[in-house]
Amino acid sequence: MSATERDESTPRAVSAVPMRDLLAACAAANAISTPPRVPDPETVERTRHREAA
Repeated sequence: MSATERDESTPRAVSAVPMRDLLAACAAANAISTPPRVPDPETVERTRHREAA
């Protein structure tokens, strides 16, 4: 069997998931697995001063 005959007889894999769905799933997983950010200390201080005034 020659190389060209082998290539033609080998079935090619077809992706069942559209790239848009794959990217959306990755973005969702990243958003869920990232912990919330700590508030900026400068912003918290300004808020406290405003409430006290």
